[in-house]
Amino acid sequence: MRLYLLVTAIAALITYLMTAVMRRLSIDWKILTPVRERDVHTTPIPRLGGIAMSIGFIVSLLLASKIPYFQPVFENSLVFSVLLGVLAITILGVVDDIWELDWMAKLAGQILVALLMAYNGVQLISFPIFGLTIGSAQLSLFATVFVIVAIMNAVNFVDGLDGLAAGVVGIGAIAFFSYTYLLTRISGALTYATTASLITAALVGICLGFLPYNFHPGTIFMGDSGALSLGTIVAAAGIIVTGQIDPSILGESQIFTSILPIALPLLVIVLPMLDMTLAVFRRLRAGQSPFQADRMHLHHRLLNLGHSHTRVVLLMYLWTAVITFPVVGLLVFPTKYVGMAALAGILLAILMTVNYLPGLRRFLLGKKG
Repeated sequence: MRLYLLVTAIAALITYLMTAVMRRLSIDWKILTPVRERDVHTTPIPRLGGIAMSIGFIVSLLLASKIPYFQPVFENSLVFSVLLGVLAITILGVVDDIWELDWMAKLAGQILVALLMAYNGVQLISFPIFGLTIGSAQLSLFATVFVIVAIMNAVNFVDGLDGLAAGVVGIGAIAFFSYTYLLTRISGALTYATTASLITAALVGICLGFLPYNFHPGTIFMGDSGALSLGTIVAAAGIIVTGQIDPSILGESQIFTSILPIALPLLVIVLPMLDMTLAVFRRLRAGQSPFQADRMHLHHRLLNLGHSHTRVVLLMYLWTAVITFPVVGLLVFPTKYVGMAALAGILLAILMTVNYLPGLRRFLLGKKG
Protein backbone atom coordinates (compact mmCIF):
# COMPACT_ATOMS: atom_id res chain seq x y z
CA MET A 1 0.00 0.00 0.00
CA ARG A 2 2.81 2.45 0.80
CA LEU A 3 4.23 2.15 -2.70
CA TYR A 4 0.83 2.82 -4.21
CA LEU A 5 0.58 5.93 -2.04
CA LEU A 6 4.04 6.90 -3.29
CA VAL A 7 2.84 6.66 -6.91
CA THR A 8 -0.21 8.77 -6.01
CA ALA A 9 2.00 11.38 -4.35
CA ILE A 10 4.41 11.50 -7.32
CA ALA A 11 1.53 11.88 -9.77
CA ALA A 12 0.00 14.64 -7.63
CA LEU A 13 3.27 16.54 -7.28
CA ILE A 14 4.17 16.37 -10.97
CA THR A 15 0.65 17.41 -11.97
CA TYR A 16 0.65 20.29 -9.49
CA LEU A 17 3.98 21.63 -10.77
CA MET A 18 3.14 21.12 -14.44
CA THR A 19 -0.27 22.77 -14.03
CA ALA A 20 1.46 25.99 -12.99
CA VAL A 21 3.70 25.72 -16.07
CA MET A 22 0.80 25.04 -18.44
CA ARG A 23 -1.21 27.90 -16.97
CA ARG A 24 1.65 30.28 -17.68
CA LEU A 25 2.11 28.92 -21.21
CA SER A 26 -1.64 29.07 -21.92
CA ILE A 27 -1.64 32.76 -21.01
CA ASP A 28 1.52 33.48 -23.02
CA TRP A 29 0.18 31.58 -26.05
CA LYS A 30 -3.32 33.04 -25.56
CA ILE A 31 -4.94 29.60 -25.43
CA LEU A 32 -7.91 30.66 -23.31
CA THR A 33 -11.49 29.45 -22.94
CA PRO A 34 -13.69 32.28 -24.26
CA VAL A 35 -16.82 33.34 -22.41
CA ARG A 36 -19.77 31.77 -24.24
CA GLU A 37 -23.49 31.88 -23.54
CA ARG A 38 -23.49 28.36 -22.08
CA ASP A 39 -20.47 28.93 -19.80
CA VAL A 40 -20.44 29.69 -16.09
CA HIS A 41 -17.11 31.55 -15.97
CA THR A 42 -17.13 35.29 -16.72
CA THR A 43 -13.53 35.87 -17.85
CA PRO A 44 -11.31 33.93 -20.32
CA ILE A 45 -9.51 31.08 -18.51
CA PRO A 46 -6.36 29.13 -19.54
CA ARG A 47 -7.39 25.71 -20.84
CA LEU A 48 -4.37 23.40 -21.21
CA GLY A 49 -4.51 21.83 -17.76
CA GLY A 50 -5.11 18.43 -19.31
CA ILE A 51 -1.54 18.37 -20.59
CA ALA A 52 -0.27 18.71 -17.03
CA MET A 53 -2.52 15.86 -15.88
CA SER A 54 -1.36 13.57 -18.68
CA ILE A 55 2.29 14.37 -17.94
CA GLY A 56 1.71 13.57 -14.26
CA PHE A 57 0.05 10.26 -15.16
CA ILE A 58 2.62 9.14 -17.71
CA VAL A 59 5.71 10.16 -15.75
CA SER A 60 4.46 8.64 -12.48
CA LEU A 61 3.87 5.28 -14.20
CA LEU A 62 7.24 5.37 -15.94
CA LEU A 63 8.87 5.99 -12.57
CA ALA A 64 6.82 3.17 -11.06
CA SER A 65 8.28 0.85 -13.70
CA LYS A 66 11.65 1.31 -11.99
CA ILE A 67 10.31 0.08 -8.63
CA PRO A 68 10.91 -3.68 -8.18
CA TYR A 69 7.53 -4.18 -6.46
CA PHE A 70 5.70 -3.15 -9.64
CA GLN A 71 7.82 -5.20 -12.04
CA PRO A 72 5.08 -7.85 -12.56
CA VAL A 73 2.74 -5.14 -13.82
CA PHE A 74 5.15 -4.15 -16.58
CA GLU A 75 5.78 -7.70 -17.79
CA ASN A 76 2.87 -7.36 -20.21
CA SER A 77 1.82 -4.59 -22.56
CA LEU A 78 -1.31 -3.39 -20.76
CA VAL A 79 0.21 -0.43 -18.93
CA PHE A 80 2.03 0.73 -22.03
CA SER A 81 -1.19 0.41 -24.02
CA VAL A 82 -2.93 2.68 -21.51
CA LEU A 83 -0.03 5.15 -21.65
CA LEU A 84 -0.19 5.16 -25.44
CA GLY A 85 -3.93 5.72 -25.34
CA VAL A 86 -3.62 8.60 -22.86
CA LEU A 87 -0.90 10.21 -24.98
CA ALA A 88 -2.98 9.89 -28.16
CA ILE A 89 -6.20 11.20 -26.63
CA THR A 90 -4.32 14.10 -25.05
CA ILE A 91 -3.00 15.13 -28.45
CA LEU A 92 -6.52 14.91 -29.88
CA GLY A 93 -7.89 16.94 -26.98
CA VAL A 94 -5.23 19.64 -27.30
CA VAL A 95 -5.99 20.00 -31.02
CA ASP A 96 -9.67 20.38 -30.15
CA ASP A 97 -8.94 22.85 -27.33
CA ILE A 98 -6.99 25.07 -29.73
CA TRP A 99 -8.89 24.71 -33.02
CA GLU A 100 -12.29 23.28 -31.90
CA LEU A 101 -12.69 20.25 -34.13
CA ASP A 102 -15.97 19.32 -35.78
CA TRP A 103 -17.82 16.78 -33.61
CA MET A 104 -17.52 14.08 -36.28
CA ALA A 105 -13.75 14.54 -36.50
CA LYS A 106 -13.47 14.41 -32.73
CA LEU A 107 -15.59 11.24 -32.53
CA ALA A 108 -13.54 9.61 -35.28
CA GLY A 109 -10.36 10.42 -33.35
CA GLN A 110 -11.81 8.93 -30.17
CA ILE A 111 -12.72 5.73 -31.99
CA LEU A 112 -9.21 5.47 -33.42
CA VAL A 113 -7.69 5.86 -29.94
CA ALA A 114 -10.03 3.18 -28.56
CA LEU A 115 -9.08 0.86 -31.42
CA LEU A 116 -5.40 1.52 -30.74
CA MET A 117 -5.81 0.53 -27.09
CA ALA A 118 -7.88 -2.53 -27.96
CA TYR A 119 -5.31 -3.66 -30.53
CA ASN A 120 -2.62 -3.44 -27.86
CA GLY A 121 -4.45 -5.56 -25.30
CA VAL A 122 -6.96 -3.35 -23.46
CA GLN A 123 -9.97 -5.29 -24.68
CA LEU A 124 -13.22 -6.44 -23.12
CA ILE A 125 -13.25 -10.18 -23.67
CA SER A 126 -15.38 -11.69 -20.92
CA PHE A 127 -17.74 -10.90 -18.07
CA PRO A 128 -17.37 -12.41 -14.61
CA ILE A 129 -21.08 -13.30 -14.45
CA PHE A 130 -21.21 -17.09 -14.82
CA GLY A 131 -17.94 -16.89 -16.78
CA LEU A 132 -19.72 -15.43 -19.82
CA THR A 133 -17.36 -14.87 -22.76
CA ILE A 134 -18.06 -12.45 -25.59
CA GLY A 135 -18.90 -14.54 -28.62
CA SER A 136 -16.54 -13.19 -31.26
CA ALA A 137 -13.47 -11.06 -31.77
CA GLN A 138 -15.53 -8.50 -33.71
CA LEU A 139 -18.10 -8.21 -30.92
CA SER A 140 -15.33 -7.90 -28.34
CA LEU A 141 -13.72 -5.10 -30.33
CA PHE A 142 -17.03 -3.29 -30.78
CA ALA A 143 -17.85 -3.58 -27.05
CA THR A 144 -14.40 -2.27 -26.09
CA VAL A 145 -14.58 0.74 -28.41
CA PHE A 146 -18.14 1.54 -27.31
CA VAL A 147 -17.23 1.44 -23.60
CA ILE A 148 -14.09 3.56 -23.98
CA VAL A 149 -15.72 6.21 -26.18
CA ALA A 150 -18.85 6.37 -24.01
CA ILE A 151 -16.87 6.88 -20.79
CA MET A 152 -14.56 9.43 -22.46
CA ASN A 153 -17.53 11.54 -23.46
CA ALA A 154 -19.38 11.06 -20.17
CA VAL A 155 -16.48 12.63 -18.26
CA ASN A 156 -16.17 15.36 -20.89
CA PHE A 157 -19.88 16.19 -20.61
CA VAL A 158 -19.70 16.66 -16.83
CA ASP A 159 -16.67 18.96 -17.04
CA GLY A 160 -18.73 22.14 -16.76
CA LEU A 161 -17.94 23.57 -13.32
CA ASP A 162 -14.67 24.32 -11.56
CA GLY A 163 -13.36 21.18 -9.89
CA LEU A 164 -16.33 19.03 -10.88
CA ALA A 165 -14.80 16.48 -13.27
CA ALA A 166 -11.49 16.15 -11.37
CA GLY A 167 -13.27 15.75 -8.02
CA VAL A 168 -15.94 13.30 -9.19
CA VAL A 169 -13.41 11.14 -11.04
CA GLY A 170 -10.92 11.41 -8.16
CA ILE A 171 -13.47 10.20 -5.60
CA GLY A 172 -14.56 7.40 -7.90
CA ALA A 173 -10.93 6.47 -8.49
CA ILE A 174 -10.31 6.17 -4.74
CA ALA A 175 -13.24 3.76 -4.53
CA PHE A 176 -12.04 1.86 -7.59
CA PHE A 177 -8.50 1.59 -6.25
CA SER A 178 -9.84 0.31 -2.91
CA TYR A 179 -11.88 -2.29 -4.77
CA THR A 180 -9.03 -3.58 -6.94
CA TYR A 181 -6.57 -3.62 -4.03
CA LEU A 182 -8.97 -5.45 -1.71
CA LEU A 183 -9.76 -7.89 -4.49
CA THR A 184 -6.13 -8.95 -4.78
CA ARG A 185 -5.93 -9.49 -1.01
CA ILE A 186 -9.14 -11.52 -0.91
CA SER A 187 -8.08 -13.66 -3.87
CA GLY A 188 -4.78 -14.55 -2.19
CA ALA A 189 -2.71 -13.34 -5.12
CA LEU A 190 1.05 -13.83 -4.96
CA THR A 191 1.54 -10.09 -5.43
CA TYR A 192 -0.68 -7.09 -4.72
CA ALA A 193 0.84 -5.23 -7.67
CA THR A 194 -1.82 -5.11 -10.39
CA THR A 195 -2.30 -2.98 -13.47
CA ALA A 196 -5.75 -1.70 -12.47
CA SER A 197 -4.60 -0.71 -8.96
CA LEU A 198 -1.52 1.06 -10.30
CA ILE A 199 -3.26 3.15 -12.93
CA THR A 200 -6.08 4.11 -10.55
CA ALA A 201 -3.52 5.12 -7.90
CA ALA A 202 -1.93 7.43 -10.48
CA LEU A 203 -5.39 8.65 -11.51
CA VAL A 204 -6.15 9.69 -7.92
CA GLY A 205 -2.84 11.55 -7.85
CA ILE A 206 -3.40 13.61 -10.99
CA CYS A 207 -6.87 14.62 -9.79
CA LEU A 208 -5.45 15.71 -6.42
CA GLY A 209 -2.61 17.61 -8.07
CA PHE A 210 -4.95 19.48 -10.43
CA LEU A 211 -7.73 20.42 -8.00
CA PRO A 212 -5.85 23.22 -6.14
CA TYR A 213 -5.79 25.16 -9.42
CA ASN A 214 -9.20 24.07 -10.68
CA PHE A 215 -11.48 24.23 -7.62
CA HIS A 216 -13.73 27.29 -7.62
CA PRO A 217 -12.66 29.88 -8.51
CA GLY A 218 -10.58 27.91 -11.01
CA THR A 219 -7.54 29.54 -12.57
CA ILE A 220 -7.11 26.90 -15.29
CA PHE A 221 -9.39 24.39 -17.03
CA MET A 222 -8.43 20.83 -17.97
CA GLY A 223 -10.05 21.21 -21.39
CA ASP A 224 -10.97 18.29 -23.60
CA SER A 225 -7.42 17.00 -23.31
CA GLY A 226 -7.91 16.46 -19.58
CA ALA A 227 -11.52 15.27 -19.54
CA LEU A 228 -10.98 12.76 -22.35
CA SER A 229 -7.79 11.49 -20.67
CA LEU A 230 -9.60 10.94 -17.37
CA GLY A 231 -12.35 9.03 -19.17
CA THR A 232 -9.79 6.93 -21.01
CA ILE A 233 -8.05 5.93 -17.78
CA VAL A 234 -11.30 5.06 -16.01
CA ALA A 235 -12.46 2.97 -18.96
CA ALA A 236 -9.12 1.19 -19.24
CA ALA A 237 -9.07 0.32 -15.54
CA GLY A 238 -12.57 -1.11 -15.72
CA ILE A 239 -11.84 -3.18 -18.81
CA ILE A 240 -8.57 -4.52 -17.38
CA VAL A 241 -10.11 -5.72 -14.13
CA THR A 242 -13.29 -7.11 -15.74
CA GLY A 243 -13.11 -10.80 -16.46
CA GLN A 244 -9.85 -11.32 -14.59
CA ILE A 245 -11.35 -12.65 -11.36
CA ASP A 246 -13.07 -15.77 -10.16
CA PRO A 247 -16.60 -14.91 -8.88
CA SER A 248 -16.37 -17.70 -6.30
CA ILE A 249 -13.91 -15.65 -4.22
CA LEU A 250 -16.33 -12.78 -3.76
CA GLY A 251 -18.26 -13.99 -0.76
CA GLU A 252 -21.76 -14.91 0.21
CA SER A 253 -23.74 -13.37 -2.67
CA GLN A 254 -21.77 -14.60 -5.65
CA ILE A 255 -24.40 -13.71 -8.23
CA PHE A 256 -24.63 -10.14 -6.94
CA THR A 257 -21.00 -9.50 -6.11
CA SER A 258 -19.77 -11.04 -9.34
CA ILE A 259 -21.16 -8.07 -11.25
CA LEU A 260 -18.96 -5.64 -9.29
CA PRO A 261 -16.08 -5.58 -11.80
CA ILE A 262 -18.59 -4.36 -14.37
CA ALA A 263 -20.70 -2.20 -12.06
CA LEU A 264 -17.99 -0.24 -10.28
CA PRO A 265 -16.37 1.39 -13.33
CA LEU A 266 -19.86 2.44 -14.41
CA LEU A 267 -20.76 3.71 -10.94
CA VAL A 268 -17.56 5.78 -10.88
CA ILE A 269 -18.97 7.80 -13.76
CA VAL A 270 -22.70 7.25 -13.11
CA LEU A 271 -23.40 10.98 -12.77
CA PRO A 272 -21.50 11.86 -15.96
CA MET A 273 -23.18 8.96 -17.81
CA LEU A 274 -26.64 10.05 -16.63
CA ASP A 275 -25.88 13.62 -17.65
CA MET A 276 -24.61 12.54 -21.07
CA THR A 277 -27.62 10.27 -21.72
CA LEU A 278 -30.11 13.00 -20.83
CA ALA A 279 -28.20 15.51 -22.97
CA VAL A 280 -28.12 13.23 -26.02
CA PHE A 281 -31.87 12.51 -25.85
CA ARG A 282 -32.64 16.18 -25.20
CA ARG A 283 -30.63 17.37 -28.20
CA LEU A 284 -31.84 14.68 -30.60
CA ARG A 285 -35.44 15.45 -29.64
CA ALA A 286 -34.77 19.11 -30.47
CA GLY A 287 -33.33 18.12 -33.84
CA GLN A 288 -29.78 19.10 -32.81
CA SER A 289 -26.45 17.31 -32.91
CA PRO A 290 -25.92 15.20 -29.76
CA PHE A 291 -22.66 17.14 -29.31
CA GLN A 292 -24.41 20.55 -29.44
CA ALA A 293 -23.46 22.42 -26.25
CA ASP A 294 -26.15 23.90 -24.00
CA ARG A 295 -26.85 25.01 -20.41
CA MET A 296 -29.13 22.12 -19.49
CA HIS A 297 -26.60 19.79 -17.84
CA LEU A 298 -27.27 18.53 -14.32
CA HIS A 299 -24.85 21.03 -12.82
CA HIS A 300 -26.49 23.88 -14.73
CA ARG A 301 -29.90 22.78 -13.45
CA LEU A 302 -28.61 22.73 -9.88
CA LEU A 303 -27.25 26.23 -10.32
CA ASN A 304 -30.61 27.36 -11.66
CA LEU A 305 -32.31 25.95 -8.56
CA GLY A 306 -30.44 28.48 -6.46
CA HIS A 307 -27.32 26.62 -5.41
CA SER A 308 -23.90 28.28 -5.33
CA HIS A 309 -21.13 27.05 -7.62
CA THR A 310 -19.17 25.45 -4.78
CA ARG A 311 -22.20 23.77 -3.24
CA VAL A 312 -23.23 22.19 -6.53
CA VAL A 313 -19.76 20.68 -6.87
CA LEU A 314 -19.65 19.47 -3.26
CA LEU A 315 -23.10 17.90 -3.58
CA MET A 316 -22.01 15.99 -6.67
CA TYR A 317 -18.90 14.87 -4.76
CA LEU A 318 -21.19 13.61 -2.00
CA TRP A 319 -23.44 11.69 -4.37
CA THR A 320 -20.42 10.12 -6.09
CA ALA A 321 -19.11 8.88 -2.73
CA VAL A 322 -22.54 7.61 -1.66
CA ILE A 323 -22.89 5.65 -4.91
CA THR A 324 -19.40 4.14 -5.12
CA PHE A 325 -18.11 3.38 -1.62
CA PRO A 326 -20.94 1.02 -0.55
CA VAL A 327 -20.04 -1.13 -3.56
CA VAL A 328 -16.49 -1.45 -2.25
CA GLY A 329 -17.86 -2.26 1.20
CA LEU A 330 -19.52 -5.38 -0.21
CA LEU A 331 -16.09 -6.98 -0.45
CA VAL A 332 -15.47 -6.61 3.27
CA PHE A 333 -18.78 -6.39 5.15
CA PRO A 334 -22.04 -8.39 5.12
CA THR A 335 -24.54 -7.19 2.55
CA LYS A 336 -27.18 -6.18 5.11
CA TYR A 337 -24.77 -3.86 6.94
CA VAL A 338 -23.59 -2.31 3.69
CA GLY A 339 -27.22 -1.85 2.67
CA MET A 340 -28.05 -0.05 5.91
CA ALA A 341 -24.99 2.19 5.62
CA ALA A 342 -25.81 2.94 1.96
CA LEU A 343 -29.40 3.80 2.85
CA ALA A 344 -28.22 6.15 5.60
CA GLY A 345 -25.80 7.79 3.14
CA ILE A 346 -28.51 8.23 0.52
CA LEU A 347 -30.92 9.76 3.03
CA LEU A 348 -28.20 12.14 4.20
CA ALA A 349 -27.40 13.11 0.61
CA ILE A 350 -31.10 13.71 -0.14
CA LEU A 351 -31.48 15.81 3.02
CA MET A 352 -28.44 17.93 2.19
CA THR A 353 -29.48 18.29 -1.45
CA VAL A 354 -32.95 19.54 -0.51
CA ASN A 355 -31.69 21.67 2.39
CA TYR A 356 -29.04 23.45 0.38
CA LEU A 357 -31.10 23.95 -2.78
CA PRO A 358 -33.46 26.86 -2.13
CA GLY A 359 -35.22 26.47 -5.46
CA LEU A 360 -35.84 22.73 -4.96
CA ARG A 361 -36.99 23.29 -1.38
CA ARG A 362 -39.51 25.92 -2.48
CA PHE A 363 -40.74 23.61 -5.25
CA LEU A 364 -41.31 20.69 -2.84
CA LEU A 365 -43.00 22.85 -0.21
CA GLY A 366 -45.20 24.49 -2.83
CA LYS A 367 -46.18 21.11 -4.25
CA LYS A 368 -46.97 19.81 -0.79
CA GLY A 369 -49.15 22.83 -0.06
